[in-house]
Amino acid sequence: TRVEGTNPRALRREGFIPANLYGHSDASAVSLVLSQKEATVLLKKASVNNTLVNLTIPEINWNGKVLIREVQTHPWKRNLHHISFFYPSGDKDVVVIVPLKVVGSSVGMSKGGIMEQMVTQVKVRCRPDNIPEYLEMDISSVDIGKSFSVGNLVLPEGISVLDDPHKNIISIVAPRKKG
Repeated sequence: TRVEGTNPRALRREGFIPANLYGHSDASAVSLVLSQKEATVLLKKASVNNTLVNLTIPEINWNGKVLIREVQTHPWKRNLHHISFFYPSGDKDVVVIVPLKVVGSSVGMSKGGIMEQMVTQVKVRCRPDNIPEYLEMDISSVDIGKSFSVGNLVLPEGISVLDDPHKNIISIVAPRKKG
């Protein structure tokens, strides 16, 4: 835990990153400190609003799986400034951003079409223990002049997409004619 009134700049100079935990047992936030090294390693392995990570706070005898809700960095130096964690209770759904993964080979691409991808991630609602690493989209039936939209996604049980079902994810366009 972080002592109240501690200067965040002084912590950063000493190699620590200020952090907060929201949503645990009571309504108040817990102020935390992470080592710069721990925070950097964590952010290489986990993504914001998508990955559950184990957090242990020995001073208050608390541990649980949390989401990294926000990461603040210096505007141009890109130094890490602050991390916010959120503890989702097990029975309530959370809203997270999930990346999309293209699978299959499009019929249109085999005819020389070119794939244009407009969307790389979608917002979903699911239980905290059911957050997918990614959602697959099988584009094998998409022909030239056709598109794959959010509504075409095949979703695992317990996951609902909050984005517009008519929003196009990819389109297969005809190749440009030379000349």
